[in-house]
Amino acid sequence: MKGIMIQGTASDVGKSLIVTALCRILANEGVKVAPFKSQNMSNFSCYICDGKEISRAQAIQAEAARIRPQVWMNPILLKPRTEQNAEVIFLGKTIETFSGKEYREQFYERGIEVIKKSLNQIEHEYEMVVIEGAGSPVELNLNDRELVNMRVAEMADVPVVLVADIDRGGVFASIIGTLDLLKPDERQRVKGIIINKFRGDISLFEDGVKLIEEKTGIPILGVLPFIENHMIEVEDSLSNVSEIIIEQDKTDERYENLAAEMKRHLKWELLKEIIYQSERR
Repeated sequence: MKGIMIQGTASDVGKSLIVTALCRILANEGVKVAPFKSQNMSNFSCYICDGKEISRAQAIQAEAARIRPQVWMNPILLKPRTEQNAEVIFLGKTIETFSGKEYREQFYERGIEVIKKSLNQIEHEYEMVVIEGAGSPVELNLNDRELVNMRVAEMADVPVVLVADIDRGGVFASIIGTLDLLKPDERQRVKGIIINKFRGDISLFEDGVKLIEEKTGIPILGVLPFIENHMIEVEDSLSNVSEIIIEQDKTDERYENLAAEMKRHLKWELLKEIIYQSERR
């Protein structure tokens, strides 16, 4: 499959916004691209045109890609109902409410199958996919039955770009620590790193870029600025939101502005080369 997967060193590092921007950048270059997130845990959802429910984040990413959101783009949605239980939605339809333990024990194999089916559908309908991971790929106590990071990258057979949030501090440890905890074959799949949410003069971090590249052997594909007031609702949320997708003219301008800003700070030709190499894997 031709595409890329955006994974993060932690939750809330900006994966969703980066995927949104990449969808618009690629769409602007004439690519028929689709977003994908295998499993989302969020109450921030919406009903698409066929009445099925998916995460709002993937619907917005589809809008950025100038395509209609489809259930294949977010085949599994978990909506928390209590601290321990979540409503399980498969391919846009509610199955039942389960505890985390019950879900892991009963739905792993079924989850794998629905993810494979969705990826196959996207590969059939689109030229390229931009996949969003969840949390960190090195949650070691969960990795034996994970459905959101390296397992998905393997199924799609796409390269991975690792995103780290410099605004929260500890960016060196988060990047190097994540890479060190990956299995050798998983680490080999990581082809680039993005530093996100940088405040101030980006040129002051040039030495930091060199240090990370020297220690990891992986290129930094960009140092992205902290973007305030982008007015694009992409982050997952546990707030109760459920609404019909509607056309919003002003939103398109926001996608354009976001894409232009991110492309300006990315080594776009290098990232494109990584993406297009994926079809020759």
